[in-house]
Amino acid sequence: MGMKRNRHIYHVYILTNRHHTVLYIGMTGKGLFRIKEHIDKVNPGFIKKYNVNKLIYMERFTEVTDAIAREKQLKKWSRKKKEWLIGKDNPEWENLFLKYTKSN
Repeated sequence: MGMKRNRHIYHVYILTNRHHTVLYIGMTGKGLFRIKEHIDKVNPGFIKKYNVNKLIYMERFTEVTDAIAREKQLKKWSRKKKEWLIGKDNPEWENLFLKYTKSN
C-alpha cells in the first residue's frame, strides 16, 4: 500500500467593496487566513486603495494548477459574467467571510 498524501486545499475567491463597484479576484493556499489579511488591509495595494473587504464568492480546489487556471480564467471574464457567477450562489452578495467564520 502507498502512503496517503495529505491534500492541500486552494481557494479562488472574489472580494468586493461596500458599494460593489470593484471586484478583486485572488487565489490562495492559506484559506480564510489570506482573506482576513485582505479585510484587515495588512498589505498596501489595490485592496487597501479601493477598500475591498467583503468576500462574495469562493471555490475550492485540491490541485494548485487547477486553482491558478481558474483564477486566470475568471480574471479574463467580463464584469457581467462575473456578476452572473457570484449571483448563482450568492444572489444577495452577502459577506461569506462572516458565514464561514461564524462561531457555533
